[in-house]
Amino acid sequence: MKTREIRELSTKELLERLETEKENLVRLKLNHSISPLDNPMQIKTVRRNVARIATELRQREINQ
Repeated sequence: MKTREIRELSTKELLERLETEKENLVRLKLNHSISPLDNPMQIKTVRRNVARIATELRQREINQ
């Protein structure tokens, strides 16, 4: 996800997306520990998406 896309979403949508991305991250880490992933960079990408969403939520909280 791009930062621009994240800013366009509502807070409710961001919370839902954050939960989904966190679940996806846990699933990827578990699968990677059992057998190596074809593309281990997926973990890095998902982790960064979680951070981007969390950052946007925090900025909205501060601005209110």
